[in-house]
Amino acid sequence: MTIAFTICSVNYLAQARTLGDSLKIHNPEVKYVIGLVDKLASKNLEQAMIPDFELLEVHNIGIPKFDKLCENYNITELNTAVKPFFLDYFYKNTDAKNVIYFDPDIIVFKTIDHILNNLKTHSFVLTPHTNSSYNDDLWQNEEDLNNSGIYNLGFIATSRSKETIEFIEWWEEKLTKECLIDLCNGLFVDQHWVDFLPIFWDNVFIDSNLGLNVAYWNLHERPISVIDQKYFAGKDELIFFHYSGYSPKKSNEISKYQNRIQFENRPDVVPLFKLYHDSLLKNGQAYYEPIPCDYIKPIKMERLVRVRKFLKYPFEKIAQKLL
Repeated sequence: MTIAFTICSVNYLAQARTLGDSLKIHNPEVKYVIGLVDKLASKNLEQAMIPDFELLEVHNIGIPKFDKLCENYNITELNTAVKPFFLDYFYKNTDAKNVIYFDPDIIVFKTIDHILNNLKTHSFVLTPHTNSSYNDDLWQNEEDLNNSGIYNLGFIATSRSKETIEFIEWWEEKLTKECLIDLCNGLFVDQHWVDFLPIFWDNVFIDSNLGLNVAYWNLHERPISVIDQKYFAGKDELIFFHYSGYSPKKSNEISKYQNRIQFENRPDVVPLFKLYHDSLLKNGQAYYEPIPCDYIKPIKMERLVRVRKFLKYPFEKIAQKLL
């Protein structure tokens, strides 16, 4: 059995439902679970707005000293800090052979057989943010990737093995205290820790397939085309697209985190974003978005000040990114 899961609070359930719909269409044999960093009972959601997919609430997976995590982390940090704990839960409580994490703001466009085939011979599959340099001074660039991590942890695929369990335990320990947005001290939630994965453990496959984890950070190298009614990213068929930083409220922007790619100069990506825009609205984005999380915690101002001193970009953009 393969489990694919995401993690979000109630305000991101439209994204999680959209991801689930795409997995159901192209990979019906994969079990999909929404890891909910929230308390469903307190929300009084309309019955029609409760997702058909399995919801696994974070307080039910047995995270040691979970209250301490909530106390120390803001909501962004908390949602990423619990990732290895969900992996641990699935391996200990199911017979899953593979467990794959996707960020909620992803659409899967075909079968994930390519990923599953790599998991037959590897314990881990990672995707780098980009396979080539940017060759400009726009945002984001290699300097930003040095800050945020070589690999994008909106996706990680794992197979059941001794080294997988060892890595999960190590990752849990690191993220219990150091899953912080603290760029001055070399921390960007869960991502930098996984830079060590190919060094500390074997059987790690770094997959540079152009159809994996396509997003604003690699669109410069991946023109989108349609051949025989199938989407392609460069030479490879599109497997999943990561709509990081996109909001229907600002539908003229590809991502609030960048200024390199615009719809005006990349008409090839317009159909992908129209699909996502329409899917979010259909799945209740306007309904879910205003609902506060039970674990929400304001970002500490001193952390924002440290980020402001460290980065060259406008503080307002960084603050928006962290908030």
